[in-house]
Amino acid sequence: MVAISAKPAIPIVHIALLSPFVRINRKLALEKYVALFNPSREEVREFFCSTWQKHQDGHVLTPLEMIASQWMEQHPEFHKILSDPSGALEQEFTPEKGMTNPFLHLSMHLSISEQISIDQPPGIRHIANTLSRKLDSEHEAQHQIMECLGQVLWQAQRDASALDIKNYLEYLQKLL
Repeated sequence: MVAISAKPAIPIVHIALLSPFVRINRKLALEKYVALFNPSREEVREFFCSTWQKHQDGHVLTPLEMIASQWMEQHPEFHKILSDPSGALEQEFTPEKGMTNPFLHLSMHLSISEQISIDQPPGIRHIANTLSRKLDSEHEAQHQIMECLGQVLWQAQRDASALDIKNYLEYLQKLL
Protein backbone atom coordinates (compact mmCIF):
# COMPACT_ATOMS: atom_id res chain seq x y z
CA MET A 1 0.00 0.00 0.00
CA VAL A 2 1.34 3.44 -0.94
CA ALA A 3 0.96 6.30 1.49
CA ILE A 4 -0.47 9.46 -0.04
CA SER A 5 -0.62 12.71 1.85
CA ALA A 6 -4.11 14.19 2.17
CA LYS A 7 -2.86 17.76 1.71
CA PRO A 8 -2.10 17.52 -2.06
CA ALA A 9 -5.40 15.71 -2.61
CA ILE A 10 -7.48 18.41 -0.95
CA PRO A 11 -7.08 21.10 -3.63
CA ILE A 12 -7.67 18.49 -6.33
CA VAL A 13 -10.90 17.35 -4.70
CA HIS A 14 -11.93 20.95 -4.12
CA ILE A 15 -11.23 21.91 -7.77
CA ALA A 16 -13.06 18.82 -9.03
CA LEU A 17 -16.09 19.67 -6.90
CA LEU A 18 -16.24 23.17 -8.38
CA SER A 19 -15.48 22.32 -11.99
CA PRO A 20 -18.41 21.98 -14.40
CA PHE A 21 -16.16 19.89 -16.70
CA VAL A 22 -15.41 17.07 -14.28
CA ARG A 23 -17.98 14.27 -14.23
CA ILE A 24 -18.27 13.13 -10.63
CA ASN A 25 -20.96 12.31 -8.17
CA ARG A 26 -20.64 15.62 -6.27
CA LYS A 27 -22.60 14.40 -3.24
CA LEU A 28 -20.41 11.30 -2.85
CA ALA A 29 -17.20 13.27 -3.44
CA LEU A 30 -18.19 15.88 -0.87
CA GLU A 31 -18.99 13.15 1.68
CA LYS A 32 -15.54 11.60 1.13
CA TYR A 33 -13.91 15.06 1.32
CA VAL A 34 -15.59 15.74 4.68
CA ALA A 35 -14.73 12.21 5.91
CA LEU A 36 -11.02 13.02 5.63
CA PHE A 37 -11.46 15.44 8.51
CA ASN A 38 -14.36 13.90 10.37
CA PRO A 39 -13.59 10.22 10.85
CA SER A 40 -16.02 7.98 12.66
CA ARG A 41 -15.20 6.47 16.04
CA GLU A 42 -14.47 3.15 14.32
CA GLU A 43 -12.17 4.77 11.73
CA VAL A 44 -10.16 6.49 14.47
CA ARG A 45 -9.77 3.26 16.41
CA GLU A 46 -8.88 1.30 13.27
CA PHE A 47 -6.27 3.93 12.36
CA PHE A 48 -4.52 3.68 15.72
CA CYS A 49 -4.73 -0.12 15.94
CA SER A 50 -3.49 -0.67 12.38
CA THR A 51 -0.74 1.90 12.86
CA TRP A 52 0.36 0.15 16.05
CA GLN A 53 0.39 -3.21 14.24
CA LYS A 54 2.39 -1.78 11.32
CA HIS A 55 4.82 -0.20 13.79
CA GLN A 56 5.21 -3.48 15.69
CA ASP A 57 5.79 -5.38 12.43
CA GLY A 58 8.37 -2.86 11.20
CA HIS A 59 6.36 -1.82 8.13
CA VAL A 60 6.75 1.52 6.41
CA LEU A 61 4.56 4.18 8.03
CA THR A 62 3.05 7.34 6.59
CA PRO A 63 4.20 10.60 8.21
CA LEU A 64 0.99 10.76 10.27
CA GLU A 65 1.41 7.13 11.34
CA MET A 66 5.01 7.86 12.37
CA ILE A 67 3.87 10.69 14.64
CA ALA A 68 1.05 8.55 16.04
CA SER A 69 3.39 5.61 16.71
CA GLN A 70 5.81 7.87 18.58
CA TRP A 71 3.00 8.92 20.92
CA MET A 72 1.80 5.32 21.24
CA GLU A 73 5.33 4.27 22.26
CA GLN A 74 5.17 6.78 25.11
CA HIS A 75 1.92 5.26 26.37
CA PRO A 76 2.60 1.61 27.30
CA GLU A 77 -0.68 1.58 29.22
CA PHE A 78 -2.45 1.67 25.82
CA HIS A 79 -0.46 -1.12 24.13
CA LYS A 80 -2.82 -3.92 25.13
CA ILE A 81 -5.95 -2.28 23.68
CA LEU A 82 -4.03 -1.13 20.57
CA SER A 83 -3.00 -4.74 19.99
CA ASP A 84 -6.64 -5.92 20.07
CA PRO A 85 -8.53 -4.22 17.20
CA SER A 86 -11.80 -6.10 17.78
CA GLY A 87 -11.72 -5.32 21.49
CA ALA A 88 -10.86 -1.71 20.72
CA LEU A 89 -13.94 -1.35 18.52
CA GLU A 90 -16.23 -2.76 21.21
CA GLN A 91 -14.87 -1.16 24.36
CA GLU A 92 -16.49 1.90 25.89
CA PHE A 93 -14.33 4.42 27.71
CA THR A 94 -16.54 6.50 29.95
CA PRO A 95 -15.62 8.80 32.84
CA GLU A 96 -17.89 6.68 35.06
CA LYS A 97 -15.59 3.70 34.48
CA GLY A 98 -12.60 5.84 35.48
CA MET A 99 -10.78 4.93 32.28
CA THR A 100 -8.86 7.20 29.96
CA ASN A 101 -10.00 6.84 26.38
CA PRO A 102 -6.72 5.94 24.65
CA PHE A 103 -8.05 6.92 21.23
CA LEU A 104 -9.18 10.36 22.37
CA HIS A 105 -5.90 10.84 24.22
CA LEU A 106 -3.78 9.86 21.21
CA SER A 107 -5.97 11.95 18.89
CA MET A 108 -5.36 14.96 21.09
CA HIS A 109 -1.60 14.32 20.95
CA LEU A 110 -1.85 14.30 17.14
CA SER A 111 -3.96 17.46 17.11
CA ILE A 112 -1.56 19.32 19.40
CA SER A 113 1.45 18.09 17.40
CA GLU A 114 -0.16 19.47 14.24
CA GLN A 115 -1.00 22.78 15.95
CA ILE A 116 2.62 23.13 17.06
CA SER A 117 4.04 22.17 13.65
CA ILE A 118 2.02 24.85 11.82
CA ASP A 119 1.95 27.31 14.75
CA GLN A 120 -1.84 27.52 14.78
CA PRO A 121 -3.14 29.20 16.76
CA PRO A 122 -0.26 31.65 16.38
CA GLY A 123 2.05 31.46 19.36
CA ILE A 124 1.36 27.85 20.34
CA ARG A 125 4.76 26.68 19.05
CA HIS A 126 6.57 29.17 21.29
CA ILE A 127 4.39 28.23 24.26
CA ALA A 128 4.93 24.50 23.67
CA ASN A 129 8.69 24.87 23.28
CA THR A 130 8.96 27.07 26.38
CA LEU A 131 6.80 24.69 28.40
CA SER A 132 8.80 21.66 27.18
CA ARG A 133 12.02 23.30 28.36
CA LYS A 134 10.45 24.35 31.67
CA LEU A 135 9.19 20.80 32.37
CA ASP A 136 12.14 19.10 30.67
CA SER A 137 9.59 16.95 28.84
CA GLU A 138 7.77 17.43 25.54
CA HIS A 139 5.36 14.71 26.63
CA GLU A 140 4.43 16.37 29.91
CA ALA A 141 4.12 19.71 28.12
CA GLN A 142 1.68 18.13 25.67
CA HIS A 143 -0.35 16.71 28.54
CA GLN A 144 -0.67 20.16 30.10
CA ILE A 145 -1.60 21.67 26.71
CA MET A 146 -4.12 18.83 26.35
CA GLU A 147 -5.87 19.96 29.54
CA CYS A 148 -6.27 23.44 28.05
CA LEU A 149 -7.52 22.05 24.74
CA GLY A 150 -9.96 19.79 26.56
CA GLN A 151 -11.30 22.76 28.51
CA VAL A 152 -12.00 24.89 25.42
CA LEU A 153 -13.46 21.90 23.56
CA TRP A 154 -15.79 21.23 26.49
CA GLN A 155 -16.82 24.90 26.59
CA ALA A 156 -17.49 24.94 22.84
CA GLN A 157 -19.63 21.80 23.12
CA ARG A 158 -21.51 23.12 26.13
CA ASP A 159 -22.21 26.46 24.45
CA ALA A 160 -22.80 24.94 20.97
CA SER A 161 -20.22 27.42 19.66
CA ALA A 162 -16.90 27.49 17.87
CA LEU A 163 -13.73 26.85 19.81
CA ASP A 164 -12.61 30.07 21.49
CA ILE A 165 -9.00 30.52 20.36
CA LYS A 166 -8.50 33.56 22.60
CA ASN A 167 -9.43 31.53 25.69
CA TYR A 168 -7.27 28.64 24.50
CA LEU A 169 -4.22 30.91 24.22
CA GLU A 170 -4.98 32.50 27.59
CA TYR A 171 -5.10 29.07 29.24
CA LEU A 172 -1.86 28.12 27.51
CA GLN A 173 -0.12 31.32 28.63
CA LYS A 174 -1.02 30.51 32.24
CA LEU A 175 1.03 27.31 31.95
CA LEU A 176 4.21 29.35 31.59
